[in-house]
Amino acid sequence: MDYPDNVTTALKVEAAVRESGAIPATIGIDNGVVLVGMNREQIERFASTPNIPKVSSRDLPFILASGKMGAMTVASSLVIAELASIPFFSSAGIGGVHRGAETSMDISSDLIQFTRSKVAVVCAGAKNILDIGLTLEYLETQCVPVVSYQSNDFPAFYCQTSGYKSPMRMDHADEIARAIEINWSIPGAAGMLITTPTREEDAIDSKDIQLVVKQAVEQAETEGVTGNAVTKFIMKAIEKATAGRSAEANKAVLINTARVAGELAVAHSHYLRDKGQHVGG
Repeated sequence: MDYPDNVTTALKVEAAVRESGAIPATIGIDNGVVLVGMNREQIERFASTPNIPKVSSRDLPFILASGKMGAMTVASSLVIAELASIPFFSSAGIGGVHRGAETSMDISSDLIQFTRSKVAVVCAGAKNILDIGLTLEYLETQCVPVVSYQSNDFPAFYCQTSGYKSPMRMDHADEIARAIEINWSIPGAAGMLITTPTREEDAIDSKDIQLVVKQAVEQAETEGVTGNAVTKFIMKAIEKATAGRSAEANKAVLINTARVAGELAVAHSHYLRDKGQHVGG
């Protein structure tokens, strides 16, 4: 998002978490220092500074050592969240297996980090520019628990459904809280992926997006766009094709996902409190 829309949206995301009864902690890197819980001035600085590099988990030692600024990906955010003992992380959409990955091997490090960090990830599924089917297959291969909250379908960012059924559905926050704790008690287990679709009034029909994505992928290949730049290229193409509707839907899914993550975090906190009282009694 462009400035100052990015600031406004970031503050609305934090407000949605607070309204759920949880505490937000926006993460970033500034001057080689990890910030966990930015203030308004820091958010403004990040939003208005051009060309801040995206920092994945593998990039952390270099960005921290060089003293630069860095914008966190899902993967690096999970590393920091676990270090800071933050059990829940909210993202609009995760990375995944890219289209054509059978030849490019382009698979997001997010999927690997789920197997390493004990953090519950709440999101609106995977970005619809990805190969959702292969993403779900890869998550299964990596033994990452995936559950959809109050929905049968695996969502696709600002589309309510990706066309794929979710591996599991749960309708109650306290059930998910128990599942998280059970997962973390299993040897070798780490993250859990919890999906929640964007609200119906904010969603875009996936059929309207698929053709645009296909054309944008082909154009990116023609123009030699590769790596992390592909996602931004395709998202801009979608925004143009939808006359800005996707940009508004992007904001809405960020806010809604943060709200649901806050609700689940509160339910998890209550579960741990009640469990402690029961054990103590």
